[in-house]
Amino acid sequence: MTQTHDHVEHAHPSNRTYVLIAAILGVITAVEVGVFYLDALRPVLVPILLTLSAAKFAFVVGFFMHLKFDSKLYRALFVGPLVVAMAVMIAMFLLYGVFQA
Repeated sequence: MTQTHDHVEHAHPSNRTYVLIAAILGVITAVEVGVFYLDALRPVLVPILLTLSAAKFAFVVGFFMHLKFDSKLYRALFVGPLVVAMAVMIAMFLLYGVFQA
C-alpha cells in the first residue's frame, strides 16, 4: 500500500530579502521606542504601538515563518486570532473610557 503526497515546492525569498525584512523590523522597533518618548503622542500611544506591533507580527509570521508562502488556511489561523484579540482590546478600551480625554 503506497501513498503519494503531492508536495508543491515554491520559491523562497533570497537572503537579501530576509536582511531587508530584518532592517524594516529594526526601523519599526526604533519608531516604537521614539514614539514612547514623545510626550505629544501620549494620548494616542497605545493605538500607535498596537499598530506597529501588528505590522511587525505580520512581517515575522509572513516571511520568517514562511506563512506568506503556505496555504491560506494557515494564514487565517494566525491572522484571525490577532484580529479578534485586537477587537476585544479596543472594545475594552472603549468600554472603560481609555480613549476619552
